[in-house]
Amino acid sequence: MESKPPVPPFTPESAAQKVRMAEDAWNTRDPDRVVLVYTEDTRWRNRSEFPVGREAVRQFLVRKWAKELDYRLIKELWACAGNRIGVRFAYECHDDSGNWYRAYGNENWEFNEQGFMMRRFASINDLPIKESERKFFWPLGRRPDDHPGLSDLGL
Repeated sequence: MESKPPVPPFTPESAAQKVRMAEDAWNTRDPDRVVLVYTEDTRWRNRSEFPVGREAVRQFLVRKWAKELDYRLIKELWACAGNRIGVRFAYECHDDSGNWYRAYGNENWEFNEQGFMMRRFASINDLPIKESERKFFWPLGRRPDDHPGLSDLGL
């Protein structure tokens, strides 16, 4: 059976690697790529949506990135134990009217033995910001290794 290393049980190092891999994938804004790390029957909670299954998650991501423009995300490991990882994150984006937002949140992840995510429960708060208040300025795509993380930015 295929696996998505690193696999549980997670150490702080392997969990941090998993978190960075997730951040990198989400920063591609490619739903077809992103969904490949989730189980076929994955269960999510994201704000008021509760997608179940890879295809529902893919459709959710298509809608998300169609309206969250110039999306840039930073994730940071909060905690890990066994097959679970706790993550905090922030992302910045704007809508089609040019209004900028920063979303802050926490995610709880649960993985199967092969390293695929079975559950993702996200709690998210949105903050309207001025374009001059942005903190995420790298070119679209993967955050450069030398770009500050959440803690470095005081977020």
